This record gives sequence, C-alpha cells and structure tokens, in this order.
Amino acid sequence: MTVPRPEPSRPEPPVEPLRAGPPPAEPSRAGPPPAGSPPAVRVLVADDQPLLRHSLAIILGAAGFEVVGEAGTGPEAAALARELRPDVVLMDIRMPVGDGIAATRAITADAELRAVRVVVLSMFELDEYVYGALRAGASGFLLKDAHPDQLVDAVRRTHAGESLYAPSILTRLVEHYLARPGGRRAPALAVLTGRETDILVHVARGLSNDEIANALHISVKTVKTHIGNLLTKLAARDRAQLVIAAYEGGLVAPRPAGR
Repeated sequence: MTVPRPEPSRPEPPVEPLRAGPPPAEPSRAGPPPAGSPPAVRVLVADDQPLLRHSLAIILGAAGFEVVGEAGTGPEAAALARELRPDVVLMDIRMPVGDGIAATRAITADAELRAVRVVVLSMFELDEYVYGALRAGASGFLLKDAHPDQLVDAVRRTHAGESLYAPSILTRLVEHYLARPGGRRAPALAVLTGRETDILVHVARGLSNDEIANALHISVKTVKTHIGNLLTKLAARDRAQLVIAAYEGGLVAPRPAGR
C-alpha cells in the first residue's frame, strides 16, 4: 500500500504592514477658493467666551467663510478690524472689557472701514444694548441661540448689503426705544425728494425692494437707485439706519402700546 506523500507547503503571502490612515478630518476654516470663484467672505469673530468664539469659527469655516481673526474684548475687536479689514464682524454686544457698542462705534466711525459690516450678537431681542449698537452703526443683530444655518445666512446677507432684520423685530426695537423720553432725534429729512420720502416710508415698514417697486409701480432698479441716494443723503450705512431715520423723523409713527 502506497502512502501518499504530503504536498509541499506553500509559503504564506507576505503580510502588508498596517499603515496609519489619514487622521479624522477636523472642522477647519475655509482654505483658498478654487480658481475663478469669488473670494471667500472674510469674518472677524469677537466674543469674550473662547468656547463660543471657537464654535462660531468652526460653523463659519465649514460654510466656506474665511475666519481671519478672533477677539476677546471690544478694543481688541476694533484694533483687529483696522488691521485685518474683514468684510463682516460678528460682535458680542456685552463684553467685560470694552463692550460691543463702543467697538462698533469705533469701527463704523473709521472712514477706512466703511465697507466693514458689523452684526451684533445678543441674548435678547429687546435689549437696550442692541438698540445702542444699531445707533452706533451695526448692520444687524443675531440672537445667540440662533440655528447655525441662520448664522450663515446672516453673514451672507449682511455682506451682500441686504436687510438682516425681520421687520417685526426691528420695528419693535425702534418703537420701544423711541417711545422713551428723549428717544427721538429728528434727522434732516428736508433734503429728500418726494419720491425718496415715499421709498423711505416703505423701507421703514419692512418692504423689500421688489415689494416697494410693486407698490409704487416703478422698477426694482429705480428703487435701488433711490435707496442709494437715501443712504448718501442721510449718511446711513444700511437699511437698518434708514428705518431708524424714518421713525426718528416722524415719517412713521410708533404703534400705540399694547397693539
């Protein structure tokens, strides 16, 4: 009886050494935009809480914005705005060292920073600090409990020159603080034409350019031209300040309390 010979053993294939894969991607700020695309909107974040500053930077970076700097105090925010020239500043309204109102005023009063837009961050809608910031030249405000999508939308709209406010919120702010003694400061409205005055009233009532065009039976382009003239004549930075000017000039009356 023949015993079968065992087959010669085959060598085991070499084992590839384990290689470390790329580390998990961390949220980061936007890198340079692809060639041919518009440059990323440059944002400066100012808040005295490091964790909140970092969180805002992550959200904005993931949305394609370029976070160019972070500030923990009002004076630091104003200094960085002059140094970095961001497109938009997200400004905490209450900081222990130099509040957001003073920093906003320093930015908006600087002629070299006229293109910089400030959005103030607040915990409450009807906040005296918020109204003070609007008077100081802030382009809008955002509640700190806003959804990240709202934050992204706010920065985009502010940079595009659009109105950031829900008309109801802005109207309540203006009416609330103009109702106080000494709250009304009449701007010089005599320089406006009749058509410009009509458009200012509609802006104060919260109408968009398209809605104003439909109401006055004129083109959107004409509305934009008149709004540009209003901004120049009233030395206003944006629509929010036009609304304030309309109320303070008596073109639009605050609603009676309780309505």
